[in-house]
Amino acid sequence: MLNLFRAPAALLILLLFVVIGACSSSANNTGESTDVGDVTIVTLVENLDDPWGMDFLPGGDLLVTEKSGQLNRIDAGSLAPSPVSGLPAIAQNAGQGGLLDVLVHPDFAVNSWVYFSYAIADGKTYTTRVSRGRLQGNSLSDVETLFTAEPFFDTRRHFGSRLLLDDGYLFITVGDRANRDLAQSLTTHNGKVMRLFEDGSVPQDNPFVDVDSARPEIWTYGHRNPQGMAQHPDNGSIWIAEHGPQGGDEINVLAPGSNYGWPLATYGEEYGGGKIGKGTEFADTVQPITYWVPSLGTGGIAFYAGDEYPRWQPSLLVAGLKLTRISRLELAGAGVGKEHSLLESSKLRIRDVQFGPDGRLYALVGGDRLVRLDPVR
Repeated sequence: MLNLFRAPAALLILLLFVVIGACSSSANNTGESTDVGDVTIVTLVENLDDPWGMDFLPGGDLLVTEKSGQLNRIDAGSLAPSPVSGLPAIAQNAGQGGLLDVLVHPDFAVNSWVYFSYAIADGKTYTTRVSRGRLQGNSLSDVETLFTAEPFFDTRRHFGSRLLLDDGYLFITVGDRANRDLAQSLTTHNGKVMRLFEDGSVPQDNPFVDVDSARPEIWTYGHRNPQGMAQHPDNGSIWIAEHGPQGGDEINVLAPGSNYGWPLATYGEEYGGGKIGKGTEFADTVQPITYWVPSLGTGGIAFYAGDEYPRWQPSLLVAGLKLTRISRLELAGAGVGKEHSLLESSKLRIRDVQFGPDGRLYALVGGDRLVRLDPVR
């Protein structure tokens, strides 16, 4: 089944790279094959408290967040986790919120910046915030707020929260906060991807800067709950993974100003059954490059084009929370092709995946541990 894009004429050029190779796109992914014998699981750290995000420091140390509000620095040699001090106040009873993603600045060796996203509370209402601080040893200093999603809500779901830095720009995903119709409104940050400068200021070439009442930080809209984001190794495009409702998890390729359809268009349905929106397509909205029915439960994503796993070149790895696997999607041109499954028999919820400086795949699994997937030679 072929996923076709429907977009305004003004966006066709921007979206052309997505269409290239679409004929090999795996539309309704159900796990066509399994990478048997490719990897062995090596448990590195146990007894973590719902780990959510991770990123590597120069030298190989790893930063890992716990939803309960702890940031850990894991020593590359001993694998001993040490708590990092200096974090701002984080909402402790925020449901799906808490301390979420962490991102090390590409020039960390020079500026020491570490970025992190988290839920904050104002009385009984909550929202997503992004801050950064300078990491010296196991302490953060010079912590500053870069972005706070508006408005606050009493719901404690769909915070989004993946972070990405690209050429001086900071991209932030924010979920619809269980207020689905606001994903189509430019007056809120709900159900959007933001683009800021890395210091939190707003680029004046953002697509809605000059639109009355629109939030100037918005880069794309019509998202439900994006919890994965990565940059294509060849063309530099930014891809996100987002949770659908009951079915309809998606991979989308971002183009500025584009509407990705939620809740007007979705391949999912209401929990317990029932149609959402207008169907699977809607005028002037962008189709996903691929989707899952039933839902994979998409978490973090990572592209692979290395040498440690020769059979994987090139691929997109997608963490699966609901179907308890890592889905490896072959890259085909600017799209995706055949899907393979990793760790499916383990029955572990996979929250995040990332390739380390050693070229190997690391994953946060089972709600309590960090593992590495070593290639079988």
